[in-house]
Amino acid sequence: MATFKVELLDLNETIEVEENTSYESIAQKYQDKFDAKILAVVVNNKLKELFKTVKFDCKLKFVTLASLDGERIYSRSLSFVADVAARSLFSHKLYIYASLHGGLYCTLKPLSGVEKPLPEGWQLQLKEKMAEIIAKDMPFIKVKMPKERALKVFKQADLMDKYELFSLIPRQTISIYYLGEYVNYFYGHLVPSTGYLDKFDVKPYKDGFILLYPRWQHYWDIAEFKEMKNLSTVYEEYSNWLKVLGMEKISDINKMILDGKIKDLILLSEALQEKKIAQIADKISEKIDKVRVILIAGPSSSGKTTFSKRLAIQLRVNGVKPIPISLDNYFLDRDKTPKDENGKPDWESIYALNIELLNEHLNKLFDGKEVELPYYDFRTGKSRPSGEIIKLDKDAVLILEGIHALNDKLTPHVDPELKFKIYISALTQLHIDDTNRIPTTDTRLIRRIVRDHKFRGHSPKQTIQMWSMVRRGEERWIFPFQEQADAYFNSALVYELGILRKYAVPLLSEITRDQPEFVEASRLLRFLGYFLPMEEEGAIPLNSILREFIGGSCFKY
Repeated sequence: MATFKVELLDLNETIEVEENTSYESIAQKYQDKFDAKILAVVVNNKLKELFKTVKFDCKLKFVTLASLDGERIYSRSLSFVADVAARSLFSHKLYIYASLHGGLYCTLKPLSGVEKPLPEGWQLQLKEKMAEIIAKDMPFIKVKMPKERALKVFKQADLMDKYELFSLIPRQTISIYYLGEYVNYFYGHLVPSTGYLDKFDVKPYKDGFILLYPRWQHYWDIAEFKEMKNLSTVYEEYSNWLKVLGMEKISDINKMILDGKIKDLILLSEALQEKKIAQIADKISEKIDKVRVILIAGPSSSGKTTFSKRLAIQLRVNGVKPIPISLDNYFLDRDKTPKDENGKPDWESIYALNIELLNEHLNKLFDGKEVELPYYDFRTGKSRPSGEIIKLDKDAVLILEGIHALNDKLTPHVDPELKFKIYISALTQLHIDDTNRIPTTDTRLIRRIVRDHKFRGHSPKQTIQMWSMVRRGEERWIFPFQEQADAYFNSALVYELGILRKYAVPLLSEITRDQPEFVEASRLLRFLGYFLPMEEEGAIPLNSILREFIGGSCFKY
């Protein structure tokens, strides 16, 4: 039997194994060298499941639960177990509503022709059934089949959401998974068997439950349930709006494209956002005798800049004069920038800003005094006076936009009564199907890849390289403060991924197999492949948040 060399990149070691040796057996041999559980492997920059086998000389990296890919694999596999438990116990199927409160907010839908209500305490029964399935260490079986056969399987299993999705897009083959007698489709890989999923919890919530599991930043334990009532309300409002439009899944968007009705959806989506911005402006205007500064925060690529400009217009309509202040100009001189745990400058830290100077300027403005704004020269890493003098009149309000804006450590010397806080993010509520949601982070990453290439000269490879660092900064400096907001704005546009597809696919396709970023590029390309091409770019308003990423905006950035 042939043998092959496997270079273990994580361990700087090369081993020889026989042909068809499973990656799972290799992972088990080296598991004790990793704190987090190994769930998959990357072989020659391609993500592979552990049940796959060695067929050539290769370079291998282990994918553990301490990574984003590992977390996705774990949660996806656990979702299948929840779906099987629901079908076997109650003749219901799983519906994943959103990523919320530290886990996945899920509900159950009755199977076709089933009308019986769920029993009292059904969430506890579901948890017990899931634990039973996991204890049996049942294998997930992957079967690749022609599209026509897969569509028949979907119909027979009452997976009409999958049937509708794949009947509209070109595919020759489809890979589906079996767990015992049950079948499902998942966007991405699974673990080899249910025994890998030994950490989870089910918390009853509203008419469903929160499915909790270890997150990549806290892989050693189940995620903590943290109720975020305000954010939950925003999700619910947007989800209900999509239900009214009949736009809950990608297949609904694809049908509108085929029917030539996508322009109507673009106009409706943009009108909703304009209405929401106007409502926030009205809320601020009602308090203009007290509010002196608007603080706007949100994660990367949420559209903060365009939102700020559109909010300023709506405030002017209400007779309020907005004065923008860039927090970028309040950076400390470069030699005073704090260091991260690796000894490198931590530009994401709130302490990279001159907090004392900012608060001094704000309070002078609130007292009716003039202030000369600073200017930070990113080339020299030095701050200097800008020559721009501003004064805050009674009918005026300051607008500060930046990642730390909601953190009270940024404005500790400012009276809370004077602040109005706004949180903005692209809270995508469109789904691939009932059990495959579109992560908010994927929408933002695709936005950023397109924008960084078009306006900042960054390759998609560079953007992907930076993304994990950006995510870490968001987890530390943005997300913990989102519940403190006085208003929330969802910048997601239900049609946008169909438009971004045209820009993102060629960029992602530039990343070649020999580059480590190929794993993420391949994942995003597969995802964007669920959307049919959309050519209605001319219908997108010039002030749209999407224009911040694709170009053609009427605003200057």
